[in-house]
Amino acid sequence: MGLGAPFIRAETEKRYDELHTDCPARDVVNHVTSRWGVWVLICLRSNALRFYELRESIQGISEKMLAQTLRVLVQDGLVWRKVEPTTPPQVTYGLTEFGLDVSEPLTELFDRVTQRLAPHGEK
Repeated sequence: MGLGAPFIRAETEKRYDELHTDCPARDVVNHVTSRWGVWVLICLRSNALRFYELRESIQGISEKMLAQTLRVLVQDGLVWRKVEPTTPPQVTYGLTEFGLDVSEPLTELFDRVTQRLAPHGEK
């Protein structure tokens, strides 16, 4: 039997039941890990971008899907949205503190995957 330090749970009470379908944290995780949510968060880690810059940066995403993804990420508090009153309006998006915190492990995951893959074009 090991003599390591005993496991002590820092939080004695669970805040959310992530396996329950009504769990709000589950909704946020679903939005983050959606087909485009991951890429939006990773793309915004480096700096705030305008809508068209995001669309150009994330290859394969349609305007409709980008708008839908940004809408839910803003509602979840992961992304902030700033509208400048110009014609046409200039809309800029960036990560909130919560978004930065959530996107960090996503970026690390992507980095780990790309380090393990063979160089582009090789099998």
